[in-house]
Amino acid sequence: MKKLIYIAACAGAVAFSSCADNFLDLEPLDAKTDLVYFQRAEQFNEYALGLYNQLIGWQCRYDGIFDHMDCASDLSTYFSNNNDVGTGTIQVAANSGWWDNCYGNIRATNMLFQKAAAYPGSQQDIEQPLGEGYFFRAYTYFYLLQHFGGVPIVTAVLDVDSPELYGSRSSRYDVVEFILSDLDKAIEYLPNEASIPSSDKGRISKGGAKAFKARVLLYEATWRKYNGTSTDFQGSGGPASDQVNDFLDEAVSLCEDVMGDSSYSLWNFNASGEPADEADAAEMENYMSSRYLFNIEDESSNPFGKGKDTNHEFVIYSTYDTQRIAGQEITQTIWKLTASRKLVDMFLCRDGLPVEKSPLFKGYEHRGEEFDNRDYRLASYIGRTDNVALTGGNSGYTSYKFAITSRTVANKDEHHNYPVLRLAEVYLIYAEALFERNGRIEDGQLDRSINLLRDRGGVAHLSNAFVQSNGLDMLTEIRRERTIELYMEGFRYDDLKRWGQMEAELNESRCGMVVGDADFKTDFVDYDGNAIANLYSPNNYVWGTEKVQAGEDVPVTCVVCLGSSEISVDKTDYLWPLPSRQIEMNPNLVQNPGY
Repeated sequence: MKKLIYIAACAGAVAFSSCADNFLDLEPLDAKTDLVYFQRAEQFNEYALGLYNQLIGWQCRYDGIFDHMDCASDLSTYFSNNNDVGTGTIQVAANSGWWDNCYGNIRATNMLFQKAAAYPGSQQDIEQPLGEGYFFRAYTYFYLLQHFGGVPIVTAVLDVDSPELYGSRSSRYDVVEFILSDLDKAIEYLPNEASIPSSDKGRISKGGAKAFKARVLLYEATWRKYNGTSTDFQGSGGPASDQVNDFLDEAVSLCEDVMGDSSYSLWNFNASGEPADEADAAEMENYMSSRYLFNIEDESSNPFGKGKDTNHEFVIYSTYDTQRIAGQEITQTIWKLTASRKLVDMFLCRDGLPVEKSPLFKGYEHRGEEFDNRDYRLASYIGRTDNVALTGGNSGYTSYKFAITSRTVANKDEHHNYPVLRLAEVYLIYAEALFERNGRIEDGQLDRSINLLRDRGGVAHLSNAFVQSNGLDMLTEIRRERTIELYMEGFRYDDLKRWGQMEAELNESRCGMVVGDADFKTDFVDYDGNAIANLYSPNNYVWGTEKVQAGEDVPVTCVVCLGSSEISVDKTDYLWPLPSRQIEMNPNLVQNPGY
């Protein structure tokens, strides 16, 4: 890992040139790159390591990292990031750093392929860096697909006379085929995880490429199933054939490959049994593998005494250590990413039932009690709130996922790895793809996937009989599991889009804790519905309160952190607009619908 961090930092300085005015980046190759690199196999290797700066991480090339943490979605009441996306107020910008950086990354990978074609040695000598190049080009095009839909496909290093500069957009269907083709080459060339030496841990493996391809396949299959061609730009045409079931079948198969690879396993060191006192923070530490998985630095960073070498759950990740620190105020910022009432209510009780159905749910009358008898991930990700006061205008719920809590680390010196793709996600892709494909899922398949996550959360298993006897819906429960497990890992917007549900879910008010009223006394109001001093300041909530059907028999009164009158999400917001300057320079680029 240390070798990867060091070489990536050095090679990245050479591998990436600055963005030119045109998104295709026409800066000539640096003379040093031509002279130093691509003469020997090990130089291809070093160049490929420089591509790892393209991975999402604490030092993010795709806008700020906190733009990838579900901010301003229906799961969050923090609006300093992604406010335009979460409220449906996206505007056409002249330029886009997301667009420019993606095409800068694509140019860097195309450089690798251009030089490989002229390499005089055996191609077998450079298979691993070529595999990494194919992976990263696919990774970047998938990022573009998620944000813009169909985009220009560029496979060469262009100069000022290249006709591709004025080419048209490729359809999303062509882009998807291109991504899948590159991933097939990556899978062919990359080594198995078990073959990667400890000094190189963090490099992409065959299993990582398979898992990422499964992500792409599920994304596109469900996008087509629930959205059809409704978001396509004019003239893009539809898919050549109905590939939905084929994509789902392959996603399942790829997940099975990764799930059967002994190199990967869930990071679970929870104590056996149940906690004796859930209000005892020290006691609950023994059940918080789901918190400490995300901030492992060394043995002193978690109560289990485990270092990074014990984490076999991260299939693809950005690596950090004391030499490559995050350079971000991670913990201080994470604590500000307040969760919504909706998210908190999504966490199940330990009997496997939702709060509105479970006899274990203690209600909202007393602060903190709603955390009792719940999925351990609730306390791990959100943090128990026995002493919260609603005097600052926030939701009352903080966030702990990714935050350092067990020891003091100097500001901006945090260096836990960032997960790009986890084994937990593979389990979730597997279960969802099976159900979307067949309209059902077998109990044994649930035990191989979702129920392993429930074991870590201390939650009863999901089964077909359980769903039927309790009036639940299997697809809803599979999606619930995905939502809570992957909270703050940047999936919520894309999940709502591919399910065709973004308008329905995002146009609701973003609510916080239950404060109650004259009909439902809580710690925040008395029996007359009057605010209790020092615990609740109604004047700090511009949008007041709202009745919500939460975990009680009747609707309860919650604080509103953003009113529905401020939100207007529609189908236009499923894709971002192309930067206007790109269309000015190339009139053959067609804008996305609605902009």
